[in-house]
Amino acid sequence: MAERNTELADFLRRTRSQGDASRAGLPADSRVRRVPGLRREEVAFLAGVSTDYYARLEQGRRIVPSPSVVDAIGRALGLDQAGRAHLADLIGLGSTTARPRTRPVQRVRPGLYQLLDALGDVPVLVLGRRADVLAQNRMGRALFTDFERFPAPRRNYARWMFLDDGARSLFVDWEEQARAAVENLRLEAGNDPADRATSALIADLREASGEFGDWWAEHRVYQRTYGSKRLRHPVVGDLTVEYETLALPGDPDTTLYVYSAEPGSPSQRALSLLASWSLTATPGPANGPTPFEA
Repeated sequence: MAERNTELADFLRRTRSQGDASRAGLPADSRVRRVPGLRREEVAFLAGVSTDYYARLEQGRRIVPSPSVVDAIGRALGLDQAGRAHLADLIGLGSTTARPRTRPVQRVRPGLYQLLDALGDVPVLVLGRRADVLAQNRMGRALFTDFERFPAPRRNYARWMFLDDGARSLFVDWEEQARAAVENLRLEAGNDPADRATSALIADLREASGEFGDWWAEHRVYQRTYGSKRLRHPVVGDLTVEYETLALPGDPDTTLYVYSAEPGSPSQRALSLLASWSLTATPGPANGPTPFEA
């Protein structure tokens, strides 16, 4: 018997359980729903496929639907763009180019370092695959932490978020930010399931953090390209920063996260104060002993 696609089966079951029949436009019936969400036959009806076909897909059978069928199932399940991309990846319709199991270490070009320095008082992080922190400028270090103080293999945003006490105390909305890190990592893992470094990171986090393991098991995916973070900074107090992401056309695996605050707001004044402080501050320990230093 062919090996089952367990990741696809898990994603479809969990997504179906979160569906809403009334929102999906299905007619009301008198049958009692023993479990929450949509029934298999309802998803099949909405997608325009047979119940047996959808059932075999949800069982993880090794069948490959056409792109149009995948799109129809995505619509039936109410998936957003990230969810549909994840579904296509799990089915095998994502990238048509096979990736090596071990990919080259990412490097930052000298010109990008110059850009970070030129941005000066604007906090910037440069993230690579699986949210590895490839670089940051002076204000990026001041706002979050100095990732260069961690051993190179440990410079990862998700690892810092879950395993560093400094991250937990920094984010007022830590759970929201931590869940976002999980959902982004889930999306990337589906896009490149053979990448050994991603698999190792996930295994480490599942072993070290019960919260990560619980949220990973929910199999939610989401790609945040902008948003806000609420911080309780040890130097300048409470502030809210907005972020926008900038992808590099020549390097799609590298993303710049640029942070700012609303003009004239207390948060902008806090950022200005932090910029002044960062020019004169003597670097100290990176939040004390952490799992990064083990």
